[in-house]
Amino acid sequence: MPKLYIKKYGQNLKGQIIAIAVREGIFRDNLTEIINDIKFLNRFQIQTLLFHNISNRFANQKHFAELETCLRQTRIIRVPTDQDFYRYVLAFQDRIDKILFLERKCLIDQSHERINTLNTQKARECIRTYRDLIANTNFKGIIDKICRKIDNGDIKRVHIVPAGKKTIRCELFSIEGSGTLIANNFAETFESVRTHEDLRMIAGILKICRRLGFIKPRSMDYIEAHRDNFYIVKIDGILVGCAEKIQLDNKTIELGALAISTKFRNQRVGVFLINAFMAEMKHQGFEKIVSLTANPRLESLYAFLGFETNCPPGLVNRQARSPGKKMFIKRL
Repeated sequence: MPKLYIKKYGQNLKGQIIAIAVREGIFRDNLTEIINDIKFLNRFQIQTLLFHNISNRFANQKHFAELETCLRQTRIIRVPTDQDFYRYVLAFQDRIDKILFLERKCLIDQSHERINTLNTQKARECIRTYRDLIANTNFKGIIDKICRKIDNGDIKRVHIVPAGKKTIRCELFSIEGSGTLIANNFAETFESVRTHEDLRMIAGILKICRRLGFIKPRSMDYIEAHRDNFYIVKIDGILVGCAEKIQLDNKTIELGALAISTKFRNQRVGVFLINAFMAEMKHQGFEKIVSLTANPRLESLYAFLGFETNCPPGLVNRQARSPGKKMFIKRL
């Protein structure tokens, strides 16, 4: 299970209205886990709605009684079985900040990897490209309606989450998430490290990225000792990326430990972070920025941002410490 950052994410979600929407078969298979996750959200003063379409048969009365008993703080809405479940939820008129649709699986791409985050344009493209990989065929036709609701400002965000043990809390309280987020309203900020919680989240992001083999290990002690050299990017007040300032000489700075939360990759957060980092270094009086990497995606990003691949004579020793990695350099 991913590490949960309870305090940070709890503060961010406090007071929001979150709807959990789950169809009958999935609900039956995961009833206890869903109830436990909704109760977990309520402990952080998150207002919850639960949409389900369990049929109103005598055999199901025990489920209705359990929901009423266990979820006293949750508004429970039964979708009539003769109504289209998704359209009913999306047509709901009261304010909702987020909808979590619980499905058998999250959205996956052509490499069978989970799609973490999409804006509405990308979501429409993915449905055309990956349509045969969506587990619930009925859900394919509703993606465009979700996108229209987001584009019109009727709802902020929609999450497609695989039902299972603690997957709701993992989606909302962890760096990695557990499903797919569709949204357009990401508010990015670039800033220095301020709190110990920031340091813990930097360590968490670097640990995740280190598994891919592109970032050298940095212990929590190292991050704490060099906290003044770390910069972070936040979305809606939640830390999602970081970079380390490493001074090579009076005019040259190295951009190290560049890492973005898996939940927000491919959303141009890296472009925002690198540009903001370069602007800050220029403000501090540096004239050149370098970075060494063997990450193909990062290599492409540096090329897009105008970096050149070369190693000036004065940086030969630095290059020697990272054999097999290309040096990218740009004047500020």
